[in-house]
Parts: sequence; C-alpha cells; structure tokens
Amino acid sequence: MPSTTFRADAVLFDMDGTLTDSIAAVEAAWGAVAVDLGLDSETVIAATHGKRAIDNLAFYRPEIKAHEMDAAVEAFEQSILDFADSFEKRTARRRSSGESSAGFSAHAGLDSGESTPALSDTSASSRSDSFSTPSLPSSSSSNDSTSGALRPSFATRLSVMLASALPEGSPVSDESAEDKHADEKRTDTDIEAALETEADVVDRSIRILPGVKDMIDCIPDGRYAVATSGAKTYAYGAMTRVGITPPPVTITADDKRLKAGKPAPDPFLLAASCLGFDAKRCVVFEDSPSGIRAGVASGATVIAVCTSHERSKIEGCGAHFIVEDMRKVRCVTEGEGERMKLVFTVES
Repeated sequence: MPSTTFRADAVLFDMDGTLTDSIAAVEAAWGAVAVDLGLDSETVIAATHGKRAIDNLAFYRPEIKAHEMDAAVEAFEQSILDFADSFEKRTARRRSSGESSAGFSAHAGLDSGESTPALSDTSASSRSDSFSTPSLPSSSSSNDSTSGALRPSFATRLSVMLASALPEGSPVSDESAEDKHADEKRTDTDIEAALETEADVVDRSIRILPGVKDMIDCIPDGRYAVATSGAKTYAYGAMTRVGITPPPVTITADDKRLKAGKPAPDPFLLAASCLGFDAKRCVVFEDSPSGIRAGVASGATVIAVCTSHERSKIEGCGAHFIVEDMRKVRCVTEGEGERMKLVFTVES
C-alpha cells in the first residue's frame, strides 16, 4: 500500500472524535438543547460539533449572562459525563439487584434513582438522547474500540421513540386551546419518557478510538499536547475514563489565554507554543471540519481521521492526509534530545 513519510517536532491532538469517542453523549446533549428550543436536532448537532461549548451556548442560549457562562459550561459538560456514565451505572445496579436485562422494563429507570439530567435550564444542564447502537461494547478501559459504524441521528431515534408512544389510529380533528395545551403537555411527557428509555437501553460510554493508545505510547513526553474544544471538566473527565493521562500541555476551551476557539487556529498555536515548538513543525490530528480548518490555519501538517465524519464531509477542509483512523499512521523517533524528530508514515 502506498505511504508517505515526513518528519515533525511535536504532535497536537484534538480530543473528542480523535482520541476519544464520547460523541454519543455530546450529540445527545446538544440534541436535547435543540428539542428544548424547538429547533432541528440534526442541524444543531452539525453546527456545534468541534466548537467550544461557550461559543455554542452563547449562540443558542443568549439569555445566559456573561458572569453565568463559566458555570453554565461546567454544568453542561458535567452532564455529558453523566450521560456517558448512566448506562453502566444502571446496568451495575440491575446486576447487583439480580435483575436480568431481558426482564428489565425500559422505563424502570424512572424509579431507579439514577435518572437522566433534566432539560437544560438557565444553568445550561441538559437531558439526553443517545447516538450509539445498543450492541456496541463498553470501553471504559484503555483498550481501543474497533467499531467504525456511524451513529444514528438524534432526530431518528427520538422520532421512533415518540411514534411508539402515540395511540394507534388517533383521529385528526380541530382542537380547542385547552386541547392543544393538553397535547403539548402529553408531548413533553412523551419526550421525557423516550429519553429515559434511551438512557436505559443504549450504551453511551466513552471509548478510546482505534490506534490511539499505540500512537501516544510511541511519542516521548513533552512532544505532544491536547487542544480541545471541551472545557476542563469534560476534557479531563473523558480522557481519564479511557485510561489516557492528560498531558501537561492540555489546552481546554476555558483557557483564559485563548482569544478564540476552533475554527480559529488559537488552540493549536497556544499548544505548540507551550510545548516550545513552532506550529508549522507540528502534526495536528483532527476529526471535525472546524478542527481541521483550525489545524490548517495554524500552519501544521494536518492528519484528518474519519472517526466521526464520512470522508466526503471533511475532504474539502484542507487536511494534508485523510485516514480511516490512527492505525493508518506510524510514528518512530529519530535522534535524541533537542535534535529528536518524530518520523511519521501515513498509509494512503
């Protein structure tokens, strides 16, 4: 298979969709925000992917005041971790009580004491739908996930759940204001029930992506950093859940030194500077269109991984290489000390 070899000084990793797969929980949270606001879920999910929560919340939740934003972001991102952990916690609870999964009611979670977070309020907490398939294995350990399947959309899952909750043969007729109000209340209840059912039967655990562990293991300390659109609560929580130790240089969205987030190059430029290298001599691993554009704008060599988007969705973003995942990239060191180089071989 044809390959390309080149040298670099350091590596700048994006996190979600590049190192870890917590997209099921992240998209669930943004999908829930869309439901709250009466917007199209798929549109909101696409618009928010790879961007900072602070920027997304400022756009979709303009009522959040500036002095409330840090707390709102922290609450929102903590809810992502809660969504990711909910299936495993409920499964453990059922096992400890001797309850078989086959005989477990999908709505039992309503009485389990481990409910999904409520709909987002002025503190920007969110409820969740899920985007992973029930058959996917949990990977809370550091083992690489081998699944490459794209996840069903929030809108698809929610519409299916709601359709199953509607009475068959419901007549269509003129409604009074009182009837419409009652229908709206029933719809809210149906949505809540659908989301609770999803939390019970779908695994949204955070996973480490294929090839990531081997890639990190072969790069010396001080030669790689993480630059993510996630704030510290979410970023550190996601990495530690899959056995990745956040490197000393981990640039998160709430870093006050940042003037702008992706697709601006600021996160990668700051990460390279903190490592002591020119971004033009670094390699960026990214998965999202906005992140890829940020990497390109920084001057780095960008390797895009097709772990969250189909190739066709990221081909026009300027990446120097596009690969299935990190298993298609090898890295070895050459030389020692300050003269050390990282030698990359990319399979095309």
